Amino acid sequence: MSALVGAPVDRVDGRLKVTGAAKYSAEIAVPNLAYGVMVLSTAASGTASVDATTALRAPGVIDVMTPQNAPRVQNGGQGGGDRTLMVLQDEVVRYDRQPVAVVIADTFERAVDAAAMVRVRYARTAAVTRFDAAPEYKPGTQGQGGQQPQGGQQAQAAQSHDVDKHKGDAASALAAAAVKVDNVYVVPVEHHNPMEPHATVAAWDGDKLTVYEATQGIINARRKLATTFGLPASNVRVVSKFIGGGFGGKGSVWPHAVLAAMAAKLVNRPVKIVLSRPQMFGSVGFRPRTVQRVALGAGRDGKLTALVHETSAQTSVFDEFMAQTGALSAVLYATPNLTITHRLRRLNYSTPTFMRAPGESCGSFALESAMDELAYATGIDPLELRLRNDTNVDADGKPFSSRSLAQCIRAGAERIGWSRRNPAARSMREGNLLVGIGMAASTYPTHRSPASAQVQVRADGSVVVRSAGVDIGTGAYTVFSQVAADALGVPVERVRMELGDSDFPNAPNAGGSTLTASAGSAIKLAALDARAKLLALAGGDASALGAAGAIPALLRAHGTDVVEGRADAKAGEEAHQYAMHAFGAQFAEVRVDPDLGTVRVVRFVNAFGSGRILNEKTAKSQYMGGAIFGIGMALLEHTRYDERTGRIMNANLADYLLPTNADVPAVESIIVPENDPHVNEIGVKGIGEIGIVGAAAAVANAVYHATGKRVRDLPITPEKLLA
Repeated sequence: MSALVGAPVDRVDGRLKVTGAAKYSAEIAVPNLAYGVMVLSTAASGTASVDATTALRAPGVIDVMTPQNAPRVQNGGQGGGDRTLMVLQDEVVRYDRQPVAVVIADTFERAVDAAAMVRVRYARTAAVTRFDAAPEYKPGTQGQGGQQPQGGQQAQAAQSHDVDKHKGDAASALAAAAVKVDNVYVVPVEHHNPMEPHATVAAWDGDKLTVYEATQGIINARRKLATTFGLPASNVRVVSKFIGGGFGGKGSVWPHAVLAAMAAKLVNRPVKIVLSRPQMFGSVGFRPRTVQRVALGAGRDGKLTALVHETSAQTSVFDEFMAQTGALSAVLYATPNLTITHRLRRLNYSTPTFMRAPGESCGSFALESAMDELAYATGIDPLELRLRNDTNVDADGKPFSSRSLAQCIRAGAERIGWSRRNPAARSMREGNLLVGIGMAASTYPTHRSPASAQVQVRADGSVVVRSAGVDIGTGAYTVFSQVAADALGVPVERVRMELGDSDFPNAPNAGGSTLTASAGSAIKLAALDARAKLLALAGGDASALGAAGAIPALLRAHGTDVVEGRADAKAGEEAHQYAMHAFGAQFAEVRVDPDLGTVRVVRFVNAFGSGRILNEKTAKSQYMGGAIFGIGMALLEHTRYDERTGRIMNANLADYLLPTNADVPAVESIIVPENDPHVNEIGVKGIGEIGIVGAAAAVANAVYHATGKRVRDLPITPEKLLA
């Protein structure tokens, strides 16, 4: 790859976005459009009886969809549908904010007005709302009512990795360890709250369905909708050109999307449903509450002899989701004895889902807090402790394709000024404020899924590249254009990247730090295929393609308007031979007011080894976003429930606190050079999630260093520090 790959190229879609020319799903207008507004349950368990009489008489109301008149949909079972998507198929209420009706009107305002006229009577039954009151079970072993679980989009998360992992005898080694740390760490429920709310426009043409959807996964959405409505996938088209953030919450299909298609079928005209901000706390997923026990055993030299990581997390009563919370404990450090377990508890809340580094961010808070506690227990510097436990293989003995953890730790430590840190807790001050510096290690797996791409080199000199991937705001339009331009040897300005249409070649979700490695590899191969065909036209003379205007002239000389390259890309045998992960280290410096208990992060440093960086500017933006996300996780974010009723108490952005500019310092990110020839054709590891992984732990460890008070349940609030 040339200097074009890695260069800080400005976003090619930037002008479209700042001028308003980029159209998001909520802005899509189609002829004869109607508007749907959901009516949500105010009970967490029971049955709901809907009286829409008054609403139906309201001006502009076309119909009110209830379980009595809603079109029937299908649950595809294992690998197919989900109970989450079986909306308005009965009167049973399973969680607060469950849709119980949809008002359809000729304007959005009239639909909102009429929705307030719908009357719902409840026959409430006892809801399981307290985490400790729900019995634990092993994922994949218990469905609703004790039956085998359905295997929809959320349950597949539990099947994608080991639920339990055992190596050696961790219990005995822990009991015999010279130094022990054994504590419980809690991460609460958090909601995604992307800038763009979820939105769907659904239109039927006979038995063909077109959906404009705010989604991270075009192909997944097409498959889910096809299954739900009993259609062949070829009859469903999903379009999503621009996404205003997703963070995993738009990686699945949610009830509002199905309801829009159902409503469109009911009234025989297109229907748009756009969620309000309070509705974003309803049936669109969230990060589940996790309670983790981490126990570490070590010698006096700090080398681990045992590691136990046990996770208990919530799921819904009707679907199953489990994040790989303990997985990083099998990757970060060497230990001869390891136990990792995951258990679930069924509660009357909606189904959780993926949220930026879905397991790793929670697991890192627990593991990296425990490592910090072990550092104090052994009297070993937290950096040195991690370096002593560094490893070249994972828990299964598989070598890493590349691993730059030690380099990241040293680079970050130098940038934050670790050498000026007094190791004693509550030993550093700035005036009346307590000063703390903390750190945490980070890792995130390098995923890859099959993908295809199409590259057309046209006689006017333009290049059109197509992929069904989506850009959720991370810069995919830009980096894919760079990859194609580099492989073809043309300026990036000539490339027009087309994304976000299920009619385009296959691509996976923009999630799990997967899309760039997958679709980017396919785009490179398709561009090389097109270049090979151009070379053939040029008689193998590469110099004939380099001059300005050479390619258009070549195509005209051969009487053709376009040369097309296509490629399919998937993981090879090396995916089974190596453990593939990105690694990093994150450092936070805080000031704590000892009288008020307020915490301010004044400096944050990232250092990451994430394979080849395709665009330095967009990469550092992702690293910064992850750090901000982690600062919010550490200090602010917490969805609060009234456990008497199962209702959310802070379903708005006034009471659900997110970090703003005033809460976040300048975030410095160091890119540790890394060349990994094993991961994929373009050498990338994915950068969307690793930025959050160690951030909360770094802040928590800095707060302990400042105050001498260890907070093990997030967020870290003044009342916890002053207790």
